Amino acid sequence: MLKHMIRMNFLKVFAWCIGLTTTTVAAQAQTELPAVYPEARYETQDGETIEDASSPQSAPLAGHFTSNVENLGDYSVRYEWRIYPQGQENAPLIQRYDADIDYTFTQSGVFHVQLYATFTNGTDTIQYPEAGEAVPFVVNISESKLELPNAFTPNGDGINDIYKAKDGHQSIVSFRAAVFNRWGQKLYAWTDIEGGWDGTYRGSKVKDGTYFVVVEARGADGREYKIRKDVNILTGFTKNGTNGSDL
Repeated sequence: MLKHMIRMNFLKVFAWCIGLTTTTVAAQAQTELPAVYPEARYETQDGETIEDASSPQSAPLAGHFTSNVENLGDYSVRYEWRIYPQGQENAPLIQRYDADIDYTFTQSGVFHVQLYATFTNGTDTIQYPEAGEAVPFVVNISESKLELPNAFTPNGDGINDIYKAKDGHQSIVSFRAAVFNRWGQKLYAWTDIEGGWDGTYRGSKVKDGTYFVVVEARGADGREYKIRKDVNILTGFTKNGTNGSDL
């Protein structure tokens, strides 16, 4: 401690001789400069955590971005996060000024996420990133896709027992479906795209035959889906297949 006080006093005297401020001396006395190490992680609609979203991902995709500042010392820091379509850095969709941010991507396209940090200590200023050295995170949200099957077999064999959207749907950000009988009576409705109808009404299995499904959905690319089609229940059908295939 004594050595540190002697060194600081010497620096103050030296600074006075050459016209520097005490704040500038303190900045020069900090041996390690502040640095930032931003990180990103994402949560998919299926609950999977990934660290790279540069390959096509389905929306909604929840992004979590952290700045990870080190060696701040006597410096103060101003954060700015920009989320913008590729090539439109100066026209961001989002600007936020927290150390860490969360953002859910619900539009299709390729987006960049860039952190800017300004460290100041008196007249000493450090910019991150330096000019020409920006390396943004890349988030690629695919165009939407939604299809529903024509039939299902709710016979308890574990194959096609649930009527639901076909596997491979992607970037659907809103979804609503309902099933009706031939007289227009609503039998079931659901709003989770991963959900579906088990072929029952008020706890009892409905009869084999033709029913009617109405679906309204919206994709991350702005596409509106209005699907109205027949649904056939075939409990006696035993062909092996995967859930969501047409029979």
